[in-house]
This record gives sequence, structure tokens and C-alpha cells, in this order.
Amino acid sequence: MPVVLIYAGIDEAGYGPMLGPLCVAGTVFVLPEYDPGEGAPELWRLLRAAVCRSPSDRTRRVAVNDSKKLKCPNDGPGHPLRHLERGVLAFFPYGEDAPDTDEALFAPLEAIVPDRPWFAGECTLPVAHTADQTRISRGRVRRAMQRSGVQCEVMSCRVIDAGELNRSVAGHRTKADVNFDAAMGLVESIWSRWPRDHPRVVIDRHGGRTRYAHGLERALAGSTVQVVAETATLSRYLVSRGGSSLTVSFAVEADGRFLAVALASMVAKYVRELLMQRLNRFFGGQMTGLKPTAGYFTDGRRYVTEITPVIQRLHLASNDLVRTV
Repeated sequence: MPVVLIYAGIDEAGYGPMLGPLCVAGTVFVLPEYDPGEGAPELWRLLRAAVCRSPSDRTRRVAVNDSKKLKCPNDGPGHPLRHLERGVLAFFPYGEDAPDTDEALFAPLEAIVPDRPWFAGECTLPVAHTADQTRISRGRVRRAMQRSGVQCEVMSCRVIDAGELNRSVAGHRTKADVNFDAAMGLVESIWSRWPRDHPRVVIDRHGGRTRYAHGLERALAGSTVQVVAETATLSRYLVSRGGSSLTVSFAVEADGRFLAVALASMVAKYVRELLMQRLNRFFGGQMTGLKPTAGYFTDGRRYVTEITPVIQRLHLASNDLVRTV
């Protein structure tokens, strides 16, 4: 018998850089008439009239994939965010129109921008397309979802900046703990919204870990966790609390295998990149000729060295700007 399926994906962007935030994002798809006997829904197939994996699709369908495969080089032809932006704004589920500023994007995502001077000042959206192009992509995806009985119900993103990471590590937590707890915060939010519908949540596996039962019990207070599978490629758990349950799966390369996770990867990366644009705009306004950075270690060190006079002149807290882990 068909049931309502709550199907969610969670992924992060910015785990490794020394500058800029760690962003952990989630997406939730609702399939009102789903047959559980069919297994996990193949959303790329269901939405194939408008969605594909490749950014070079001949029919100009909207690409959804691991964000690392869709983010273009900063020095390449075309805007580096064009594929990420197109996909995120095409699926953006809040309101008829796509957001016209990054603040209008962040607010419904509950992506709280850290109160730092280098993150101040909203930017106009879209950055890589025209408003008409975005409207066309949104219409195409919406028609495909309507025909296939699929709804993108939720996009959300947790923003964790260098200051929060540094304080967490100083308090004897690890960066992996912070990342995991942010993901569990999104899981808790999904579970709270659909407590009677047994949500299925897929998360890109965190590093080389295969066992998550203890972490789930710790993070999801009052829950009991049953191990369903712990293999080299998949760790799956049935989590129960107060007569409610959900299934949480940690899968290897989930952002390339499950559309909900891939879109979460894109949301996290797009939010991070927009915040890096703010950071670069702030410091670029303080120094003529400063080359922007993506925040990764080698170039991040160059950038920090060059902006050190600005940090000193403006009395900025470097521990809130530069990660120690």
C-alpha cells in the first residue's frame, strides 16, 4: 500500500579550509504516494525530464550532483558558481520566486550568518544567471516534480565559522564532532517535523567511520538505536523514541549516489561560496589588488599573510577568522 515517504539527504562543504565557514546542509523530499516495496526512490530517474547529473547536458536539464563536480574553476570561462546556483535556485522550495539577495536565500534556510565584519553586507542574486534564466529553470523542475509526485519540501543549512570551530576544539571537541553534531541537528529537525512518518535520512559517510550507533544515541537525546547494517560502504540504523522512529544511513560517496544528498552538497557549497564572496569583498575593500581566496590551506596562508596589516589595523580577532584545525 502506498505511503508518504519523507526522504532526506545531508552533506557538508568546507570541512578542510583554513578560512571561511563549515556549512552542513539538508534537503527533504516528500513522495506522497510511494510503494515501500520499491526500495529507495531513484529521484534522478523520477525527475529525468528536467534533471540530470551532467552540467553539459544537451537538452539543458538542471544538473544535480556532488558539488565538487559542479563547482567550476575560479579562473575558468564562465562564472564558477553557475551550475551550483542553477540547481539550488531551481529547487529552492520557499515561495514562488527565487531569492533576489543572499540574505533572502539564507533566511529560509536558517543559515545564520556569523556576526563578523567580514561577513557583513548582502549581495544580489543570482550571481551567475539572469533572473529570467533562473525562472525558466525553476519552472522546468517544478513541472517535473508535479508530474512525478515529488516535492522538495525543505532546504536548510547550518553555518559554523572559524571562531565557533576553534572554541569547540579548545573545549576538547574535535572538528569531526562539530560536523557530526551539526548533521544531527538537521536530523532532529526533520524528525520533529515528521514524527509519525518514519523519515529516511541519508548522510555522506564521515571520513572512514563505519560505526555511528553511540554518536546517534548521544546526539538524539532519549533515543534507542538498532544497528541494521555496518558494512564497508553503508552504515544503517533504526532510531526510536517515544513511539516514533526514523532510519539514518551513512553511505560512501552518497553525494554522487543519492539526489537528496547531492542537492544538500550543492546547498552547503553555494552558501559557503556566497559567504566567501562577502569575506573577499570585505578584505578587498581594505587592500588594493588583493587576490581573492577560496580559503584552502596553501592559498589561505598566502591570503592571511597579505591581510595581516588589515587585521592589526582594524583590531580584528584572528581566532574568529582563521581556523586552528
